[in-house]
Amino acid sequence: MIKAILKKKISQRVVVNGHPWIFANEVNLVDGEVEPGDIVEVYTHDKKFVGKGYINPASQILVRLLTRDKNETINEDFFYNRLLKAWHYRQQIGYIENCRLIFGEADYLPQLIIDKFNDYFVIQTLALGIDKWKPAIVKALEKIFQPKGIYERNDVPVRELEGLKQQKGFLSAPFDTKITIMENGLKFLVDIENGQKTGYFLDQQDNRRAIQHIVKGADVLGAFTYTGTFEIHAAAYGAKSVLGLDISENAVAQANRNAVLNGVEKIVKFEAENAFDKLKLWAKEGRQYDVVMLDPPSFTKTRENIQKAITGYKEINLRGMKLVKPGGFLVTSSCTNLIQPDLFLEIIQMAAKDARRKIRQVCFQTQSADHPIVWGWENTQYLKFLIIQVD
Repeated sequence: MIKAILKKKISQRVVVNGHPWIFANEVNLVDGEVEPGDIVEVYTHDKKFVGKGYINPASQILVRLLTRDKNETINEDFFYNRLLKAWHYRQQIGYIENCRLIFGEADYLPQLIIDKFNDYFVIQTLALGIDKWKPAIVKALEKIFQPKGIYERNDVPVRELEGLKQQKGFLSAPFDTKITIMENGLKFLVDIENGQKTGYFLDQQDNRRAIQHIVKGADVLGAFTYTGTFEIHAAAYGAKSVLGLDISENAVAQANRNAVLNGVEKIVKFEAENAFDKLKLWAKEGRQYDVVMLDPPSFTKTRENIQKAITGYKEINLRGMKLVKPGGFLVTSSCTNLIQPDLFLEIIQMAAKDARRKIRQVCFQTQSADHPIVWGWENTQYLKFLIIQVD
């Protein structure tokens, strides 16, 4: 097998912390001719075995490790066993009907995402090396689950960094890609083909339950609602009124359908508006709500733009706080993995200071446990979810 030999001085991230990414500038030489996507063995400068993974000379991340076991062969059985192990973990922690079955690096399958919606599966293969094993992954899914349908959502720009084209489509017999799922006793429409990411944000499913006590009898404002999951939970948990804002007319239309589906259309309504502008305008007008919920998109995917993201999160939370009645609550999230938890809390504190409001933490959580976190691997902990009381 072709060998990649690491430089003498490399990051502790690889050898000590066990992170699967090996950057091109950490490799001294590749012994042999490789085809992009080939499996290679990785060794330290003094010939100690590190692991096996797939290589792509066109990528800044030259090798992504799949195993640290020298005796483990990367073949169809390998992927079947990894998927089965991941499924057993979800079953053990109670995520069965809808869950992230494979969360990339955290499930030791770098750049592979698989979401399970009832009996339907959505796959993303975000690197060349894992994309080559897509047939084996589909075969394993069929063997373990006998699914009603499998769909790929590889219409993401990150694939182009790996020399892959963006694409989406059926990996099984065609099926109706608009399905309905149950979450926390509520029904939600999922558009597998055209929805954001894989069609639905499963990572907030536990956090949506966390609002149940603070929204009872409350007037609630939700911004960046997407298809209205937080807002519909609020209505179902006893809110007096709920208004949700999202810039996407398609998302708002689906949110309104979700409201009807759950019989809360008289309590909650959704409007297609630019949330940034509306929050600023309404704060100036002196509008106030018992609960304000913010779930903005990621403000950056690169380290170069971290300062821009910090400014964006501070500004949006400052505007949100100004709209909260004294004694009310702000519910806020960040899905930018480059903004680590301590920094996020610091940003909220800065926003409170500028808004001249006192805050008290109610709860601070991360993504649901079907998106496991590996300590020391920053990219596996990306979601921050915070509820604060605002005085």
